[in-house]
Amino acid sequence: MPRLSPEDIIIRPVLTEKTWRAIENEGKYTFEVHPDASKPEIKRAVEDLFGVVVEKVWTARVKGKPRRTRLDRRYGRTRSWKKAVVKLAPGHKIDLVG
Repeated sequence: MPRLSPEDIIIRPVLTEKTWRAIENEGKYTFEVHPDASKPEIKRAVEDLFGVVVEKVWTARVKGKPRRTRLDRRYGRTRSWKKAVVKLAPGHKIDLVG
């Protein structure tokens, strides 16, 4: 597999109440990442894209949830995706809003 670019690895930030709390209290940022990306690739991508120092990376595969379709009452699933939680070194921040 060819090496992924940082723009291909980091798909989007995950912004929920829980992730905002983690950003404010612990300096941990959550991203949706490419399913084939490894922890060192994710670390390198965050450092390159945002100009910060990453201390640690956690990853998890989020399984799609079953959902019933509206009209025919059949079951489908939401999509599965990969999540990465990144802890930054003290004094580093990422501006996700701007």
